[in-house]
Amino acid sequence: MRSDAKKQQLTLLAVILLIGGGWIGVSAVTGDDSSGSVAAPEAEAAALTTLGPATDTTSPAPETTLPPMPETTLPPAPVVETTAPPAGDSAVPPVDSSVAPAAASVDLVGVDPDTGKKCVLTVKTLRPGDSGENVSCAQESLIAQGYLKGAATGVFDGPTRAAVIKLQEDKGLFVDGAVGRETALNLGIWPDENMNVVRTPPPPPGAKDLLGYPLSSVASAGDSAPPLPPNSGEGRRIVFERAGQRAWAVDKEGRIVRSWLVSGSKYDNETPGTHKVYSKSEVTTAWNGKAFLEKMVRWLKTDIGAIGFHQIPVHREDGRVYQTEEELGTRLSGGCQRQAKEDAEFLWDFAKVGTPVVVL
Repeated sequence: MRSDAKKQQLTLLAVILLIGGGWIGVSAVTGDDSSGSVAAPEAEAAALTTLGPATDTTSPAPETTLPPMPETTLPPAPVVETTAPPAGDSAVPPVDSSVAPAAASVDLVGVDPDTGKKCVLTVKTLRPGDSGENVSCAQESLIAQGYLKGAATGVFDGPTRAAVIKLQEDKGLFVDGAVGRETALNLGIWPDENMNVVRTPPPPPGAKDLLGYPLSSVASAGDSAPPLPPNSGEGRRIVFERAGQRAWAVDKEGRIVRSWLVSGSKYDNETPGTHKVYSKSEVTTAWNGKAFLEKMVRWLKTDIGAIGFHQIPVHREDGRVYQTEEELGTRLSGGCQRQAKEDAEFLWDFAKVGTPVVVL
């Protein structure tokens, strides 16, 4: 009896275990977990391997068809390749060079374009005691070059004069403590002289002026000549305009007999006003004795020598010319007005002693 009872118990236990095991397997396949936990992928795979394919007892969800979205074509985005740095690495990822860099920022309202423009003198010379914008201009340049300390005051005072003298000494200029052309050129504040120089076309071969003298390559006559500047006097005279480096010979009727370019002084020693021819020399020497000057027509006396018109000088030692005819129209002399050979020969005859010379 006891043996039969034991067999019944074992059989019942086996049935219970079989039913329980099947329920556990179904729960694992359907994911029905009342505790809310999610079975790990490894456990789910083990259950499926143990039990085989499970029968899906759930009804499929009804199929829902969504209306098609309107088709929109977007431009392709630029491809940027980046390489993510490893953790802790602060290296900047490389950027694909196919992507154009952003344009530099431009300030459309900023500084006026003319603000950085350097000032230039509107007078020929500045001396101690002068004041105004031209003095400020010179002081600003002296400050910029390290010759003057502080700010520009607009007054040509002692420190300004000392600064000018130091610059003149350093540059090998004539030392006078004033700001003339050469000093202003070294300060970068002298106006562009080429703007005032009028160059006429070379005359045809054999061309002559109103008195029959041959024209040089830089000369013209009559209606072909540049007009006389205003306030240049009356009657028979010679007119010399420093700004334009040009001379005119005018007859008593006011006609332009001849006009030509010269090379005048680099310095401010050609005194404006009305002068007169006071002497002439076929050949003379420069004040320093280093050059021969032909066809000299003097109109101004200075402390170191005379100033006048003459032919392009030549070196005493070897006969080399100091400049070419093409360079006429540029300030190159120490005081006189250099001329082409034909112009010097003309003026030698035209300029009698006592002829007025109007210097502008």
